Amino acid sequence: MHAGLGVVWGKSKAQNSAHLLLGHLLDTAAVGELVWDRFLSSAVKDRLDAHSGGRGRLFFSLLCGLHDVGKATPAFQMKDDALAERVRVAGLDWRRLTRNQSRQWHHARAGAVIMRTYAAEAGWPRETRNWVWPLIAGHHGIVPATATLQPPTPSAHGEGPWREAQRAFVAMVARELGTDLTSFVNVSRPRRAGQLALSGLIIMADWIASDETHFEGQPSLEKISLKESRRRAETAWTSLGLRGGWRSSHPAPQAEKDLVRLRFGRSARPAQAAAVALATEMPAPGLMIIEAPMGEGKTEAALVTAEVMARRFGADGVFVGMPTQATSDPMFTRVLEWLMKVDPEVPIGLLHGRARFNKEWAALRREARFTGIDEGLDEYGLPDDCDGASAGNGSSPAAEPAASGEAAPDWFLGGKRGLLTPVTVGTVDQLLYAATRTKHVMLRHAGLAGRVVILDEVHAYDVYMAQFLFEALRWLADAGVPVILLSATLPPALRLRLIEAYVQGVTQNPDPELGSIPAANGYPCLTAVAVGNDGGLDARVTSGASWRDRPSDVRVEILAETVEFAPTSIADAVTAEVADGGRALVVCNTVRRAQDVFDLLRPVFGADVVLLHARFVATARAERAERIVDQLGPPGRSGAAERPRRLVVVATQVAEQSFDVDADLLVSDLAPIDLLIQRVGRLHRHVRPDVDRPHRLRQPRLIVSGLRLDAAGLPSWPAGSRAVYGDHPLVRAAALVLDAAAGPGWSIPAQVPALVADGYGEHPLGPPSWTAAAERYRQDWLDKEAERAAKAANYLLAGVDALGAKTLDGLHDRSAAPREDDERIAAVVRDGPESVEVVLVRRAPDGGLRTLAGRPLGPNGEAVNGDDALLEEVVGATIRLPPIEAITAAARAELGPLPGWSRDDPWLRHARALVLDDKLSVAFGKYLLTYDNDHGLRYQRQGER
Repeated sequence: MHAGLGVVWGKSKAQNSAHLLLGHLLDTAAVGELVWDRFLSSAVKDRLDAHSGGRGRLFFSLLCGLHDVGKATPAFQMKDDALAERVRVAGLDWRRLTRNQSRQWHHARAGAVIMRTYAAEAGWPRETRNWVWPLIAGHHGIVPATATLQPPTPSAHGEGPWREAQRAFVAMVARELGTDLTSFVNVSRPRRAGQLALSGLIIMADWIASDETHFEGQPSLEKISLKESRRRAETAWTSLGLRGGWRSSHPAPQAEKDLVRLRFGRSARPAQAAAVALATEMPAPGLMIIEAPMGEGKTEAALVTAEVMARRFGADGVFVGMPTQATSDPMFTRVLEWLMKVDPEVPIGLLHGRARFNKEWAALRREARFTGIDEGLDEYGLPDDCDGASAGNGSSPAAEPAASGEAAPDWFLGGKRGLLTPVTVGTVDQLLYAATRTKHVMLRHAGLAGRVVILDEVHAYDVYMAQFLFEALRWLADAGVPVILLSATLPPALRLRLIEAYVQGVTQNPDPELGSIPAANGYPCLTAVAVGNDGGLDARVTSGASWRDRPSDVRVEILAETVEFAPTSIADAVTAEVADGGRALVVCNTVRRAQDVFDLLRPVFGADVVLLHARFVATARAERAERIVDQLGPPGRSGAAERPRRLVVVATQVAEQSFDVDADLLVSDLAPIDLLIQRVGRLHRHVRPDVDRPHRLRQPRLIVSGLRLDAAGLPSWPAGSRAVYGDHPLVRAAALVLDAAAGPGWSIPAQVPALVADGYGEHPLGPPSWTAAAERYRQDWLDKEAERAAKAANYLLAGVDALGAKTLDGLHDRSAAPREDDERIAAVVRDGPESVEVVLVRRAPDGGLRTLAGRPLGPNGEAVNGDDALLEEVVGATIRLPPIEAITAAARAELGPLPGWSRDDPWLRHARALVLDDKLSVAFGKYLLTYDNDHGLRYQRQGER
């Protein structure tokens, strides 16, 4: 046995004891066995088995066991002087090696060189070596390029006796596992997305095996063996409560003829049954797009369809992505109810920045601790030099001690690990991050592999976000992950781009042949696309009638606006329509316009008018939305509030998505046609007796505000609308609105596909007098769209040009800009100015601090420590500041936790507190910010009146 096995160390401080490198390697191999046995889906295991002659488990555990072999180099061993001396005494010495040189040779890259060297000696072909070494090199979250696998000096990697020591570590890990490298000479190359997921799974095993709570140091060789490591791994796995997804017999029981009835207690509607049928017929994992009216049951269709896909293709969980945090919360409730009927023991997670505000999610969690892995620092609290090969890759904050819950084991709640939870609901950003060149992106792919992905409201993604969605679809398709996309209103060109992206991923062809895809004809419409084993495209489209007995004929009117688009026009119209009774929904395109309309209506309606937008603190916004849905939601709900005789809801775009309310009248600012139709979905949404609505409001009516024709007949709209949407989609929507107002209106949902196709088509709309302006708007829009798409390309994980690449070599070579936190990562996948989330507190006249609601916090905020109720009140006052550069810069530079806030609380220690005066105002970033419970946050530039 080589002497180096007994002195070369892997961790210097595992419970205040050194941990020999061999012990950590075997610990990680043993954890890898459990990851295979108890976490991976059959889909992932079957694919690796297919590439390794049925020995996927052994091959995976071997890679896990060799991940840190690069620590058997002078560059790493010299990091601790006392331990380094033991190594040198054993005959493993080094000369003329500086600390700076050692930092330049990260052990992840050193391990890749060692693996590549001894795999070649074992007879592995070049093709195999070329796809395996990036898995070792990437276990700190960055996959470098081949050109970086050169130490700054030979002594950094080790010369002479070091080569034999490195060979001994490789051989010993393999021998303990009962194998050797020569037995894997015939391993074939998985698809590139499979390699990326495998890389993430190795990191998962490493992080579990690095938990000092369960893997104490082993400073002597006598205590180290695979048997002992398996015992330690079993104890850790059980303690952490880790497990994979549902059991294979649970999703979509084959004897069940109506899955919708089984899961949701009512017979499947035609579109739901069609989705299940298409999933049953797909020849391989593929893409399904479900386009159906609001209220058609798309979510239920997607969930049961995901069950069918999971049963057929070996998936064991789902990720459900929503466009916003606000839409994620109600979806979590629905997915949780469904999951309890599929397999109640499966872990579930809610992934977004405000998840702790969700009462159901909070109820599932209990306090627990996990020793996190600091993804940005080494054992000495120094920067992890793994990034040195790819300058510009910022490290992320350390994984925090994470809470656990009965549904979601605590380990899954740590930094970057959320998607490893078998069933997750969250913002679509969680998926879009997987399409970015960011550190540890492979962990996200490890979580998505073996799942079914469901994305709702896909029409809500602008051209910038869409680039990341296309990239994600390419990688998901390459990994064999089935995807279900939901939309009420999807432009035909976008539908084709989504299909193209998925097929690109399967075929690795940037220009696949899509001519065989049938055109959509009818509404609802379902499209299923897959590439069969023969390489042929299997595309099926079904259309049918809605389950509703009759369509809704919506009368469209245009509000007479002033030149200045004064909010008085809206207020006067609403007063005339519902002052004597009725329920009106007013949707404005900006928060300020909504606040102004609310101010004008309040003297008339008093408590019968309510304001809802995204600039309320978290608790207030959630409570307002819940109260409105309770009052205007579906009839017949147990315990629901009585529908009010009179109510006006003034809202912004928060009313477009997952807002199940039924208004008698809709007043909406002009918006792109698909979004305007989304708003119309809240008009006469539920079937009610005529007597439940005022006589004059028994026909659905849409009054379009924010649109004005000048003396020459040319359209205009408020500057706020232009800033949000741009002129091109607005002028096309204006033409469709004018046609509807001059005619019978719209038949919803029957006309939805045609309206959306026209709204995003290229043929001229509107009278000839609009042509010049419309063409100018169109060209400006095309230029900006191209610019935004090009901007997104800078952050894509690989892009179309990398299709067909065989390995992960250089994946992070073209690095994205540093992203230190979720806010800045969100700024990558969502185009637009950055904004910052803060928690509002107030300073009392006596100088003490109080919560926004007025409860004392003490002189420095210390009263919150240990007081869970007070902490929840503080947390509930979280709000996102306006995305104004001066405000964002000031928040980043000036704001942090209150001095008295505990650094032990993972939320408080990273929170930014904005202290308001006793009148709830503050001068900040050249603006005066003011908060009140009726309006939310308002701001104006200092000096303005």
